[in-house]
Amino acid sequence: MKAARFDRFGGPEVLQIVDLPDPHPGPGEIRIAVRAAGVNPSDWKKRQGLMDPELPQTLGHEAAGIVDELGEGVKDVAVGDRVFGLSAEGAAQAELAVLSFYAPIPPSLDFPGAAALPAAIETATRVLDQLGVAGGGTLLINGASGSVGSAAVQLAVARGARVIGTGGPANHEYLRSLGAEPVAYGEGLAERVRALAPGGVDLALDVAGSGVLPELIGLTGGAEHVLTVADFAGAREHGVRFSRGDAGRAVHVLGEIGALIEAGRFSLPVARTFPLAEIAEAHRAGEEGRVRGKLVLLVG
Repeated sequence: MKAARFDRFGGPEVLQIVDLPDPHPGPGEIRIAVRAAGVNPSDWKKRQGLMDPELPQTLGHEAAGIVDELGEGVKDVAVGDRVFGLSAEGAAQAELAVLSFYAPIPPSLDFPGAAALPAAIETATRVLDQLGVAGGGTLLINGASGSVGSAAVQLAVARGARVIGTGGPANHEYLRSLGAEPVAYGEGLAERVRALAPGGVDLALDVAGSGVLPELIGLTGGAEHVLTVADFAGAREHGVRFSRGDAGRAVHVLGEIGALIEAGRFSLPVARTFPLAEIAEAHRAGEEGRVRGKLVLLVG
């Protein structure tokens, strides 16, 4: 099969499409013929050598496609079904991928739309669970217009929370459409938030990693009310929780998101699509940081 891989760290130019042996699912897993695969910041962090030291490395943690092989004990899907999900092997940007966690694609979604979902909704649900977001409280999300932030806004609103989200002025109408009250990021953030919530906020989530943890602690009244997925060093310095998937993933959301999508209460836009062979261009677009929505590779 054709798959994305790199055998040295560096810029997008190190990415290659290579021939690799076909993978096969283990117990409880499935294999899909990939039709689309999501691209995430973790992909270029891996490529830059900021995560795993081993070489070579494949890429991709989320994909959508057609089931073509079942692992031992799998009874909930059949060969030929449309599914989306997460690859524990990090090798979803390929013609074939093994999914460890999966669910049927919601009827209203195409393959690119489904491939955009898994990483963003799992991360968003995990951090909302860890923060204890529920109805009646106010949540501040720093970096609300990106894919994880957009997912967190909508999922928090669905739980009954009031959401204030930071973003650039060009994204404020978009944030309103998701159900958030937008505020501009940058100097004076705390004052702008207090203008909307004079008593501060109950909880805060940092998705952007823009050095605002002290302000978030002040607005919530304590580091225990703040969580970040983007500022590891700041979390250690300020005593804030840092969430990563190796502490347990919120994969239950894969089977739950369809009801919200079909009810018109959740969407995650696909910003751009690229053929698998143009993966380097997808990385360049992502690293520019001006994308609203997901970047998706088209396969097959």
